Amino acid sequence: MRVLLGFARAVDGMNRRIGLVVMYGIFVLMAILLWSSISKTFFLPTIWTLEMAQFAMVAYYMLGGPYAMLTGANVRMDLFYGNWSLRRKATIDVITVLFLLFYLGVLLYGALGSTAYSLGYWGDAPIAFFTGLITGAEEVGRLEQSSTAWRPVIWPIKVIMICGLFLMLLQALSEMVKDIARALGQDLPEPKT
Repeated sequence: MRVLLGFARAVDGMNRRIGLVVMYGIFVLMAILLWSSISKTFFLPTIWTLEMAQFAMVAYYMLGGPYAMLTGANVRMDLFYGNWSLRRKATIDVITVLFLLFYLGVLLYGALGSTAYSLGYWGDAPIAFFTGLITGAEEVGRLEQSSTAWRPVIWPIKVIMICGLFLMLLQALSEMVKDIARALGQDLPEPKT
């Protein structure tokens, strides 16, 4: 159990550092939207601001999600849960995190497929495609571009989504390890709610 708790501490530390940096992304988003307003009012309107604001929001949301889970900032239905003991909460959380892990796994696999498509791969084995990219057996095809007038390539934001989902998966595993330890009666700090 000590090794698993070490894993949980490492994941928590990594997601805490990433979250503390990513939380300033809201200022990037505000700057993009401010420039959009200024350029529409005083200059020629820019075509890139709306889509860039969407990309910034996706990065903020996806990379900040694991930090929100770590700090307990996520929304929780507290009808019965609040009155339960810490061990009972931990037992129920171990069960419910299994559903979260499955859901995140499906999302991650879908994100891998979508990213492979945006890199010009039209097959049905995205993991084999990325393995082939690493070994040199596969090549990047025609890059997917947005259908807007700006027409940026889409793969960078999809890679950020993969990173965010992977970090969320790691944080869910960390939470599961801590909940198993609490359910077994180990004395850990109470999770933030």
